[in-house]
Amino acid sequence: MANKYDNLCIAVTGLNANDNPGPGMAVIRSLKEYFGDSLRIVGLSYESLEPGIYLRDYVNKTYQVPYPTEGTAALLERLTYINQRENLDLIIPNFDSELFNFIKTAPQLQQMGIATYLPTQQQLALRDKVHLKDFGTKHGFYVPADHKLYTADDLQKAAADFGFPMVIKGKFYEAYVVYTMDQALKAFHQLNATWGVPVIAQQYIKGNEINIAALGNGKGDNISLVAMRKLYITDKGKAWAGVTIKDDKLTQLAGNFALATNWKGGYEMEIMSTAEGHLYILEVNPRFPAWIYLTAAAGQNQPAALTKMALGEVVEPYTDYQAGKLFVRYSWDHIADIADFQQISAMGEL
Repeated sequence: MANKYDNLCIAVTGLNANDNPGPGMAVIRSLKEYFGDSLRIVGLSYESLEPGIYLRDYVNKTYQVPYPTEGTAALLERLTYINQRENLDLIIPNFDSELFNFIKTAPQLQQMGIATYLPTQQQLALRDKVHLKDFGTKHGFYVPADHKLYTADDLQKAAADFGFPMVIKGKFYEAYVVYTMDQALKAFHQLNATWGVPVIAQQYIKGNEINIAALGNGKGDNISLVAMRKLYITDKGKAWAGVTIKDDKLTQLAGNFALATNWKGGYEMEIMSTAEGHLYILEVNPRFPAWIYLTAAAGQNQPAALTKMALGEVVEPYTDYQAGKLFVRYSWDHIADIADFQQISAMGEL
């Protein structure tokens, strides 16, 4: 490995690894595999029980950071403190809800010597669930019809238009396929309580679910692209097993998205491939997915490529990856000491 990457220090968020895992641990695993033992990983956590905090083989030190709702000033103050102790080279945020603040503080972080590789606020807004249908119409993508729900009464109109089943989605996370009005109301209230309004009702599209993990260079091209078909899906709609596949239509779709948005950074497209051969974009997530380690296993280590691009290196686009690489997620009880939990809870670092 080139010496210039020795002793890198990278901060990563998204350390939760429950049944709805954050991408953080998979990003860290990819980085460790590429950059080796000299890489120092600083975890940025929101909760004291995020498993990554206690996985010391992967995360060297963890600091709690303020919730996104506390705004950019609180985040910047905390990152300044962390940087004074860690001398960070790069931050890779992995949650949709925190991206606004990280994008906004990126210029100040740059002045502190901390690189980021993130989309612009405009790019972030384009693919927002609230705007996705309009974006699809403008650029010729298949996107399911949707309704923005501000009150429970709005469900009547959505049900009249879409019938059942339909999909009820949170503004940032979570989606439920509902088959009755009772289920729809329950999902609406649950998502409204968690993420606020609008909640989105989306037309249900039947087909095979495919995800694409990609890395845009901010100039209309993808540096990397790996497609995966879900083999096992949890009740939260998360892939618990999947296999890499190759399809020129998927490559073209992601290429068209990168061209339409000039996307900069990692992103994930959730696609439904219908019997008629149409590729519907269900969602575009503005960061790496939780299954991102599969890209490294298939021959395109996207977190490592993003790191090199963020640090100013010109990275040539990948041209190939291995189809038929399978991932199966599993649960594992990690044993830690209550003193560690008490320290991160009381002191905000471990």
